[in-house]
Order: sequence, then C-alpha cells, then structure tokens
Amino acid sequence: MQIHRNCDGVTRRDCLELGLGGLISGGLVGALRARAAAPTAEGKSQVNSCILIWMDGGPTHYETFDPKPEAPLEVRGEYEPIATSLPGVHYSRHMKQLARIADKLAIVRSIRHNQGNHGAGNHYMMTGAPPRIPVGCGAFVSFHPSLGSVVAQQLGAPHGLPAYFSLPRMSRSGGPNFLGAKYAPFVVADDPNAKGFRVRDVALPRGLQAGRFRGRQSIRQQIDRLARIADKTAGDPVLALDDFYQQGYTLMTSERAQKAFDIHQEPEQIRARFGRHSFGQRSLLARRLVEAGVPFVTLYHGGWDHHRNIFSGLASKLPPFESSIAALINDLEERGMLDTTLVCALGEFGRTPKINSRGGRDHWSNAMSVMFAGGKTPPGQVIGATDRQGYSAIERVLSPENFVSTIYRKLGIDPAKIVYTPDGRPVHLVSNPLPIDELLG
Repeated sequence: MQIHRNCDGVTRRDCLELGLGGLISGGLVGALRARAAAPTAEGKSQVNSCILIWMDGGPTHYETFDPKPEAPLEVRGEYEPIATSLPGVHYSRHMKQLARIADKLAIVRSIRHNQGNHGAGNHYMMTGAPPRIPVGCGAFVSFHPSLGSVVAQQLGAPHGLPAYFSLPRMSRSGGPNFLGAKYAPFVVADDPNAKGFRVRDVALPRGLQAGRFRGRQSIRQQIDRLARIADKTAGDPVLALDDFYQQGYTLMTSERAQKAFDIHQEPEQIRARFGRHSFGQRSLLARRLVEAGVPFVTLYHGGWDHHRNIFSGLASKLPPFESSIAALINDLEERGMLDTTLVCALGEFGRTPKINSRGGRDHWSNAMSVMFAGGKTPPGQVIGATDRQGYSAIERVLSPENFVSTIYRKLGIDPAKIVYTPDGRPVHLVSNPLPIDELLG
C-alpha cells in the first residue's frame, strides 16, 4: 500500500480512522445506538448528495486549473497550458480529460486564506472555521464540526446506511467535534480495486453463511422472550441493546447496503472507465453510495505536498487522477444523477509561485483553485482570478467560509444556522454564511 507523507512527517496511519466497527466502544451495535439519536433535516435538500474529493497536502494551482504561461520560467514551470472545451480557458498540461469536459465544470480560482500549514489549512477548508489558536503543520485539530459531520447531523442516515462516508481514511479535520462520535465518518479503508474487496461490518463474517446467521438470530430472539428481558419496566440495559442488535442485523442483511458495496457487479467496461487503480475504484464506489442515498462522501487522495520534484511527480500522479474524476462526472451525467450530485475537488491551499531549489513548490494560501461540477451548478464558468503570475487572488476574492456555505446551501442546510454544544453553548455553523452566488443554480 502506498504511503503518502506530507512535509510534517505525518502518514496515513497517524490519523484516527473511524469506521462503524471502531466508531465508539461496542463496534457496530454501539455505532448504531449512537446514530439513532440523529435528527432529520428540517427542510428538503436542493441536491441529494455531495462527493468531496480531498487532495491532501495542498495541490498546485499552477499545474492544474490556473496555469500562468506569461510568467517567468521559474514561476510558470515546465508544463505548457492546454485548451479546454471553453473558448479562451486553459488548464495545465496533464489535465486533458477534465479539459475536454470544462463546459460541465465551474472552476473557482480566487479562494484565499491565511492558514499556510497543513493542520490549520485543512481545518479551515474542511469546516469553514479558522483554528482558534495557532496550529502546527503536523497537528490533527478539530475546533469545529466538518462538512460531512454537519451534513450527517442535519440530513440523517438514509435507509439504514451511514450518512457520511470517507474513503479510504478520515482527513485530519474531517471529524464531528462537539456534534459527537455518532456523526463521525464511516471509513472504508479496504481497497475496492482488490479482487476480494468486502466492507467489514456490512458483510457477514467469513465462514458464516446467511442461513446460519439467520439461525443464530432466531435463537437470540427466542432467548429475548425471557421475562427478564421482555419486561419493559425492568430497566435492564439488555433491552436498550436489543434494538441496536436488530439494526445491525438489518444492515448486514439489507439488500440496499449489500448492493451499494458490491462493486463486483459493475460491468468491467465501467470499472475500466473509472480506472483500474485504487482511486478510480473508490470514485466508482462513491457513485454507488450516493446512488444508494448517502448524502456525503469524502474521497481522500493524499500525496499533493510537492516540496520537491513536482513536475516528475505530477507527470505520473495527475493523469490517472483527473481521468477518474472526469469519468465520475460523465457517469453521473449518463445516469441522470449529475444534477442532484455535487462534486468538488480541492486541498488545503495552493503552492508557491516560485519553484524552489529542490524543484518543488511550497505552501501558499494566498491563491488556490477549487473545482465544482453538478449539483445544479451552472457549468462552463471560471470564477475569480489570480494576478498575472499567480501570486494572489485579485478578482472576486473568496474565503473558505464562502466555499463551505455554498456546500451547505446546495444541500438545503442554512449556513447561518446556530448549532449547540453538549453544554448548550451556541455556535455559528459558519461565521460568514454568504455562499458563492455564481455556483447556485
């Protein structure tokens, strides 16, 4: 398994990964118990789902959506821009598949903030709230609930499935904070490109056939008829557990849950279109999850912290990555799902204008690009601009708050909403709840 390490020395394994099996003590049953208290949404969502593609480490804007061919060589870099399907709009050299469908995308080139390290930048873009105190580059911080956790709390779990998934791990600030563990993501760490891919806690244990499992469930139901358990006034904690065991049983035997995860049922032609690699198949799995009704899926993709050898690194990294995103967008459109599914791609910040002595670019929060597609987003747009050399956003300057508010607004959640901590303290969901108007349908 490939390990992506940022400049702070943090690896994938250093982050707490929370799936149903480890969400809280008690495994699947405990997770279901916690999630039972989830409120339903107050209003109807404008779109059904969001797939957030998180490019951990901070992707370069120069070598993706905002090339600067007129800048000096030490700024513009080695890649030449390429034309897109939008007249006058260019992407960088290795963005060929997305360039072909640029008329389906909206690119924001003018988001900027002042948090130029991984810990703080991740938190700001994932939550819409800047850290309350200075945060180190390697910190795993959570001062505010993440986008996915808020969506899970506001929209609830669909058809017995969790409302928030993260593949294959949780981003360092992708957790629920004061909303509680019930709104942490269901992490699917296994590789859906593997031949024997299966999701723990959703599939029956190996060696236990469905008939035997149902037999054991029947035996347990007979035991539960004992007066000690059946007496509703006894106050026995077993009573509380019983409903959650039943929900766990339902989840493992649910046709909808099994169908969502059974990626092996996809035609090989479709799987090949997404790319026969881990990210490609996770993108396909994300489509299957939103198809099943899951409102928020994070596709975590690390390795964008290019302090050295950025051009050779991106030459191998970008083509399969952007091809899978293009396949996801095209597939959603072909299935009639693009209008109701928002897809966005971003990281914690952009990269420095000047190429450093190691052939890389360093952290740079004064300019970054974010891709939007679907979810009733008016397509074929480029919103905002950076200066001629890409140093800073100078036109239609936007903030992480604007980005997060846009996601909430599209999902039918009021970004000006007040949420409450367990001790009753009121907290603004987003301090500046203004969405990006150009992205609203």
